[in-house]
Amino acid sequence: MYFWLKVLHIAAMTIWFSGLFFLPRLFVARHRREIDAEDGYWNPVTNTLFFWIMSPAAIVTILAGMALIAWNPNGAWLVLKLLVVAVAVLMHLYFGLLLYELGQARDHHGPLFYRAIGWVPLVLLLGIAALTGAKPASIGDLPPPPSHVTDDEALPGLENAPPL
Repeated sequence: MYFWLKVLHIAAMTIWFSGLFFLPRLFVARHRREIDAEDGYWNPVTNTLFFWIMSPAAIVTILAGMALIAWNPNGAWLVLKLLVVAVAVLMHLYFGLLLYELGQARDHHGPLFYRAIGWVPLVLLLGIAALTGAKPASIGDLPPPPSHVTDDEALPGLENAPPL
């Protein structure tokens, strides 16, 4: 079960990030009025990509990831990975906002912006892959978490001090 859940998680993540890579390219085409920017092509393609492919894949990715967390992984890598995934979700939502704005003929950015923002999903994907592959137990040389400390252990050397 764990294996197939992980396969589902990785497959859905691949589909989701493929859409995150491709959508900025369509934004550039829309801005430059290229052949694939015509409303008859652009609107159905971008809406299908965002609403029928990317968004369900993102939901499946997140749900499968939550189920995988139930197998109790530990370490700082998971917290960092969840932060990177949160940024990816925000990027997904921002692309949806850009899609809406472009659909309303409100283009606030130039092609350079769309090309630059198209690199962000790659950086996020590489970060997720690095964290998942390396699975660092901690971030640097952090002290271990505090354990239950008795009053005698709290201040060593003061065992014979007079009470206050």
